[in-house]
Amino acid sequence: MLTLLIILFALALILIAIIKFDIHPFLALFVGAIIYGLLMGMSPDLIVKSISDGFGGVLGSVGLLILLGVILGTFLEKTGGAMVIAEKILKWVGEKSVNLSLMLSGWILSIPVFGDSTIIMLNPIAKSLSSKSGISYAATIVAVSLGAMASHSLVPPTPGPIATAGILGADLGQVIFYGGLVSLLTLIPLYIFIQKWVTKIPLKPVLVANENELKKEDRPKFISSLIPILVPLTLIIIASIANYPSKPLGEGSLIKAIQFLGTPVIALLIGAVLSFTLPKKFDRKLLSSSGWVGEAILLAAPVILITGAGAVFGKMLQNSGVGDLVTSKMSDANWGIFLPFLIAFGLKTAQGSTTVAMITTASIIAPILGPLGLDSETMKVFTTVAIGAGALGISHANDSGFWVVTQLSGMSTKQGNLSHSLGTMIAGVTAITLVYILSLVVG
Repeated sequence: MLTLLIILFALALILIAIIKFDIHPFLALFVGAIIYGLLMGMSPDLIVKSISDGFGGVLGSVGLLILLGVILGTFLEKTGGAMVIAEKILKWVGEKSVNLSLMLSGWILSIPVFGDSTIIMLNPIAKSLSSKSGISYAATIVAVSLGAMASHSLVPPTPGPIATAGILGADLGQVIFYGGLVSLLTLIPLYIFIQKWVTKIPLKPVLVANENELKKEDRPKFISSLIPILVPLTLIIIASIANYPSKPLGEGSLIKAIQFLGTPVIALLIGAVLSFTLPKKFDRKLLSSSGWVGEAILLAAPVILITGAGAVFGKMLQNSGVGDLVTSKMSDANWGIFLPFLIAFGLKTAQGSTTVAMITTASIIAPILGPLGLDSETMKVFTTVAIGAGALGISHANDSGFWVVTQLSGMSTKQGNLSHSLGTMIAGVTAITLVYILSLVVG
């Protein structure tokens, strides 16, 4: 009981520091981990070892993945490639299915691009289509936001799922497959919710010409825009299949080459390099510290540091013997896949950041995967996706994404809660239900 109280106290300190005092999550997690270690009576040497092992261990496997994923997304966004993909989807699905088109566009673009950036990029299209079709602007913008959040929390190479998979040691190829499947199926009830509920919220767009919009002739072609996303994802999935113990693709030098190219860090490096071909006129300055790569590093740095601090907290928990405690006290409790979901759901709702919620939850769950019956390779994958499901909801006033949606569209806080926030809760509950069903069938 005392150990549980100390864990809850440390978590409360972290949340209060982030929410009330606006302290950076890196510092809050890092200091919170040390305070936890001291309260648990860990020796100074063990605390220092936990810091170095936790921070260094996870960054070696996850830091580069986050950085390369952000570089890829930055080039896709800056060149207009992301907008090209969105417009093509819109053309395929048709303007008659406005909300479905926007939801699918948000879902696809938020795989390589940050969720907030996706909403900002697609907002002009959502506004224009609302004006042309007469559909409530609340419905079109929320279709984008919910589509974006569904993949942002569940499908690598966005930072949250990559960091979570790295901390838990889950196979990234399987996380991409099952995360993609769960997030796509989650769109079904979300689409119904938008069509039946959000469209009834009265909101008309105020159109303003965007002088800074990239000229269409300067944008890359559709296939060119898609290649940097599809190539690394395909390589990772194929390598994941090749790595199965049964060796379904056989053995030999070709398979070894596929396994090498499909290693997540190599695959994402290939994707990042392919994204360098997207600008109409390539300038070496784009790769400089003041160029797009420099911007991407600035975007990725906080996420990488938060991931490292979360790993320190997880290693501190592990070295304090919390795993043995859970084994003795929870061996008869059937928490299973729902515990990581509930922790992530609570943390996301409490402090607002999807990435912080996922990384913190993964750090807490990693030492107790065994006692929870989640330590098989397949269940590590489903645990990663369950954490992503929890981090979907609830997005409200403490989440930057909530304010991006409401401020861009002119929605009131109440309208935002009744549309975007309620939608994220539906998304989270739907996703964990799907994960549980899949874990029974596959696990």
